[in-house]
Amino acid sequence: MNHKIEILTTPSCGNCKVVEQMLDEMNMLYDIIDVTEKPEYLEKYPIFTAPGVVIDDKLEFTGIPKKQELLEKLS
Repeated sequence: MNHKIEILTTPSCGNCKVVEQMLDEMNMLYDIIDVTEKPEYLEKYPIFTAPGVVIDDKLEFTGIPKKQELLEKLS
């Protein structure tokens, strides 16, 4: 099943790279959204810590999700 995955990030987000690596290991396609350049994403998905992980237009995680939880959301 194909999911639309977006990682909401900021320029200094080190944790965002961890989520990107997890998704890369799962061979998942995703978009990286810099919320400092697209603040409308913060209006739609009010995150207080980066990264935010949006799956199929629903904010599923803030911060680094556990790999198992991420797999469950994507299966």
